Amino acid sequence: MSPLNLDDFTDLIERPDGGVRRDAEARRERQVVPPGSLGRLDELGEWLAAAQGAVPVRAVERPRVVLFAGDHGVAGLGVSARPAGSADELVRSVLDGASPVSVLARRLGVPVRVVDMALDCEPGTLPDEVVRHRVRRGSGRIDVEDALSLEEAEAAFRAGVAVADEEADSGTDLVVLGDVSVGGTTAAAVLVAALCGTDASVVTGRGGRAIDDLAWMRKCAAVRDALRRARPVLGDQLQLLATVGGADLAAITGFLLQSAARKTPVILDGVVSAACALVGQRVAFRAPDWWLAGQSSGEPAQAKAFDRMALEPLLDHGVTVGEGAGALLALPLVQAAAALAAELPEVPEVAPEAAEAPSEAPEAPEAPEAPEAPEAPEAPEAPEAPEAPEAPRGV
Repeated sequence: MSPLNLDDFTDLIERPDGGVRRDAEARRERQVVPPGSLGRLDELGEWLAAAQGAVPVRAVERPRVVLFAGDHGVAGLGVSARPAGSADELVRSVLDGASPVSVLARRLGVPVRVVDMALDCEPGTLPDEVVRHRVRRGSGRIDVEDALSLEEAEAAFRAGVAVADEEADSGTDLVVLGDVSVGGTTAAAVLVAALCGTDASVVTGRGGRAIDDLAWMRKCAAVRDALRRARPVLGDQLQLLATVGGADLAAITGFLLQSAARKTPVILDGVVSAACALVGQRVAFRAPDWWLAGQSSGEPAQAKAFDRMALEPLLDHGVTVGEGAGALLALPLVQAAAALAAELPEVPEVAPEAAEAPSEAPEAPEAPEAPEAPEAPEAPEAPEAPEAPEAPRGV
């Protein structure tokens, strides 16, 4: 196996086709509905056309939800509303069709794939297709120790790359990406704080199932301590994932980068996928052009990461459940944008003969001159009065 060099992704990842996007914009201007009147749906349709390299854009027919799962040792500090090591229960709920993402996916007809990277349970308790990429059982407590060894981080990253290749090879044309974890939001907050140069209190949220003030203070302290350990390795993104990430986060980062290299669009869900995307941006600056921010979860670290990548969430419904549910709600918007871009008719072209207008308007005929009125006859001169006879002279 060749050594892993993350710098290779800088050359492998290209931006979506700018020429195709311009063609999509020009086509949109010719359609019967005025450009801009569909709001962000116009932008989404053009983005998807560029990602596909096709005008008109093709319908999104084979989307898939991909969830990476893992437990984090930092959850043992009481930073989560769920018990440490209980992420396998969430996975079973997804597999049994009883979780929010399962219900939504069933309604939308989208298959769901769960990939176990570091669940704290016996692998035999879950299906083989779920556990076959597992790297270890649980990740280390990042406030006092590394989450993974460097070798484990590389194995997890390669697993994410392999899953991206499997999805692309199977014909998946868009991925809704999420996580199933306990303690994952703490690790994500550390990554975002480290990469954005902010303090722990700025990025620490209350998680999917909201924690109380005391738990939030414990979470802030854990993020602060892990942040001290993260800063010395900021120049090496794989080492950063090994130090303060986890197997699931390393796999998500590999998945995102390889999906961009394979030109597979991805909708991001919560703070965990956003943090991994931010790591991916550090590796390959063009990669975020292949990703959509599906929703705002309310986590401050997610907002910070999206802002740094210039990604604007499609939805803001206050969905904090995780598991890709919020991003999956954005999928119908993307599909609607594709349908409108492809199916709205264009304004019919005017026939050339009708289009040619005469160069000059014909001159109006001159109105005939009105006949001159006859001159009135001159009145006859009155005859001169006869001179009166002279009076006789006196004698």
